Amino acid sequence: MTLSLDGLSSSDNMDQVIDDSSTGTDKTSIPATGEEGITVLVVDDERSNVESLEKIFLKENMRVLVAGDAKHALEQVRTHRVHVVLTDLMMPGTTGLELLRAIKQVQPEVEVVLMTAYGSVEAAVAAMREGAYDFVEKPLKRMTIVKSVRKAAERGHLLAENKSLKDEIKMLTKREIIGSSPAWRRVIDVTTQAAPSMATVLVLGESGTGKELLARYIHEKSTRPHGPFVAVNCAAIPETILESELFGHERGAFTGAVGKKDGRFAKAAGGTLFLDEIGELSPQVQVKLLRVLQEGEYEPLGGNTVKADVRIVAATNRDLARMVEEGKFRRDLFFRLNVAQISLPPLRDRRDDIPMMVEHFLARLATAAGRPAPKPLEPAALARLVAHRWPGNVRELENEITRADALSGDRIGVADLSPAVAAAGDPGAVVPDDPDSLLLKPRVERLERSLLREALGRAANNQTKAAEILGLSRFGLQKKLKRYNFSV
Repeated sequence: MTLSLDGLSSSDNMDQVIDDSSTGTDKTSIPATGEEGITVLVVDDERSNVESLEKIFLKENMRVLVAGDAKHALEQVRTHRVHVVLTDLMMPGTTGLELLRAIKQVQPEVEVVLMTAYGSVEAAVAAMREGAYDFVEKPLKRMTIVKSVRKAAERGHLLAENKSLKDEIKMLTKREIIGSSPAWRRVIDVTTQAAPSMATVLVLGESGTGKELLARYIHEKSTRPHGPFVAVNCAAIPETILESELFGHERGAFTGAVGKKDGRFAKAAGGTLFLDEIGELSPQVQVKLLRVLQEGEYEPLGGNTVKADVRIVAATNRDLARMVEEGKFRRDLFFRLNVAQISLPPLRDRRDDIPMMVEHFLARLATAAGRPAPKPLEPAALARLVAHRWPGNVRELENEITRADALSGDRIGVADLSPAVAAAGDPGAVVPDDPDSLLLKPRVERLERSLLREALGRAANNQTKAAEILGLSRFGLQKKLKRYNFSV
């Protein structure tokens, strides 16, 4: 059977059909899709139909590829840059709808237009649901088919452009893993080994050390990076609704449940579920989470059992082992969570990474503000940043750099830092002890600096007299002055 174009046989009156394009075809303009313009792949088991469409699209200055079946069509899609696939719906073997599904798996950005002489509303709905751009019925009208292909190419171009912009924005705002210190390298080494498995990971560390950032890194390096990453702060959700938030509920499961709601486990299906502040879970939720880890399934409130297709990464700044001994956390749940444990060091234990982090934060701030380059940071300011103890860890450092960048002029100096940070490492500044710290070395150093200042003051900066006051040799005093950066 020969494809009819505008009621004319393609084999008998092709010249007349082609000539019609000069007077009646709607040449809808589209943005450029490359130097070669639009590439359309025509798929049909009837050779005469393919030849007819090939001539039409060539006259429209399109690049044309052809295939007589789904297998060869997929080969073309894999090996060529195709913008639009125009395929017959009813073909021997693999149908056009099945080909559509396969194309979307291989090259999701390729638009597909289906054509058939056996069209129906049901087939059209099914095709659009599977991702088809358009559905045209035979006999094909030349103007209709050309317009449909052009519009499909335009949509593909706009989607590709939109994706490119989103990727660019994502790169600009992405929080990256920064660090090369030995302590941080050990963390990355363990993480890289654990990420590809499906083992549950427990991330431990103080607030602000980057536990969620590491969880996202685990997700990106896992076997399911294209799946969703869903984060839940267990401490931020009221205990009364946390169970529903995690596992979902059916309509009527409790007062106010007016409809079905998917929980975070359902939303994370095929990806990673990050449970932050896991130590805040109530005993009831601990029991349900334990079942997920043991049986790989859960029950929405008022619903039936559902298979859990998630990789769990948990995190806490609390001592779970101690909570287990105190009876505040289930021992069996702790063992299930603690399959692969990763402990994040506080920033004070990886000071070598601070200059790199500062550079990264300043570069990101400059990009966000549209500046051509980051603001220069004076060496003295960097020295204070490195010397600060950072009880809030990386989060505090990022906030400090953001503040300094916003309040400074062309350069960032010591005066642009917050008072506590500006005083760090300054022998003339009185820095209060951390009330929670019992570390001996920092307290001894502060006491020595204080005694050195007092002795120099009494001796009017005469080092010989200051040494006598302190019971030191002149050489011993000079050694300590050099250690603490005193300039006399």
